[in-house]
This record gives sequence, structure tokens and C-alpha cells, in this order.
Amino acid sequence: MKRSLLAAVCLSTVTLAAFAADEDKTKVDNTATNQRDRSGETKTSGDQSNNSADLKITQAIRQALMKDDGLSTTAKNIKVITTNGQVTLRGPVKSAQEKAKIDQIAKSAAGGAKIDDQLDIKEPK
Repeated sequence: MKRSLLAAVCLSTVTLAAFAADEDKTKVDNTATNQRDRSGETKTSGDQSNNSADLKITQAIRQALMKDDGLSTTAKNIKVITTNGQVTLRGPVKSAQEKAKIDQIAKSAAGGAKIDDQLDIKEPK
């Protein structure tokens, strides 16, 4: 009984230490991004127009992104914001190739709407 209890305590300690080490590695400081987004100068999802034409453009781009099996989940989760016929693409993507592909998909699906590509390339560490 004592051995089982001692083994459980040791295992718990090792597990917690490993978890704490993982937490330190994955912590991200989003302070600059959050300040930029709150400044009012950057388009956020709250800026999406409720105009039916703008909604159709956003929907067409989103559907085209979801259909493309070559895009990562990260790329499929970018922000697509359309206001007055201008589309803003924001968020992280995994590579320059993915960024170019998203831009191409958006231009094709947007039907001539102007695209403002603000995607950030986040290379894997």
C-alpha cells in the first residue's frame, strides 16, 4: 500500500513538472497584437458589414477556403472581413505559399472585390 501511494505521488510530481514545462514553452505574448486590434485602425470581425453584397463576398471566400484540402486548419481560420466591397484578410498562416494560395482563392471568390492581405506568416518553430 505504501509503495503504491509513493509511486502515485512520484508519478503525479513528474507529470505536473512536465506539464508546467510545456506551459512555459507555449506561452505567447499577444500584447502588441491586442493593442493593435483595439486601436480602431485595424479591421476586426466586428467591422464586418451586414450589407447583403458584403456578406455574400465573405461567405464565398470562406466557403472556398473550407473546400481547399491543401490549406492548414490555421489558414482556414483566418479573419475574412468585408466592408463596402473591400475584403480584409487577417490572421496567421504557416507559409508564404499558403498566404499566396489564400490570396488567390480570395481574389477568385470575391468577384472583383479589392483584397487587403494582412496575413502574417508564422513559421513553425
